[in-house]
Amino acid sequence: MAQTCCGQPAFNAGYWADAKRGAAHFLDVFMDADVIVTPSGSCASMIKHYYPTLFEGERLIQAQAIAKKTWELSEFLVDYLGITDLGLHRPPVTVAFHDACHGLRLGGLGEQARQLVRAIKGVRLTTLPKHDECCGFGGLFAVKMSNISGAMLQRKIEQIQSLDADYIITGDCGCLMQINGGLTRAGKPAKVIHLAEFIASSFV
Repeated sequence: MAQTCCGQPAFNAGYWADAKRGAAHFLDVFMDADVIVTPSGSCASMIKHYYPTLFEGERLIQAQAIAKKTWELSEFLVDYLGITDLGLHRPPVTVAFHDACHGLRLGGLGEQARQLVRAIKGVRLTTLPKHDECCGFGGLFAVKMSNISGAMLQRKIEQIQSLDADYIITGDCGCLMQINGGLTRAGKPAKVIHLAEFIASSFV
């Protein structure tokens, strides 16, 4: 499959012509798929909410069709398939969940992932203070406004430090990279892990 980036970095940077080319390629690649599942609330939001703004005519109809059959991973499992318990178990572990901005605010995500995590036997899900507060990544935001991004990350790290959590789970790779970098620099033991990876490791 000739899959490429969804085009969100170009879109957010204002390079809409480049974003449109990437989105058009995405439409061509995935048009015949019955369901499209992505492990990123950010990518899902781009496809579902912003693809239709890039096109007119026949392409707009295609973009709207793609948007309707695109699901973020936890949303697909819980809302589409109706699965809330995968029948998993693991040694006792304490985890907290960080809500990624795009998934939470544009996709209404968060509770779906928590349902899946709570159902894993041996897992204690605790609440991260201000779990819905941005970690400071925001794609190009972290590059263009690094001082503000760093301050937001520091606050997130302090919130994580207030917990006795073995894992911080998130549903977006940008947040994962940002928080993991902050914890590593702070020398903290909590591991940041993607929801999909945490679920997969519970099958072992």
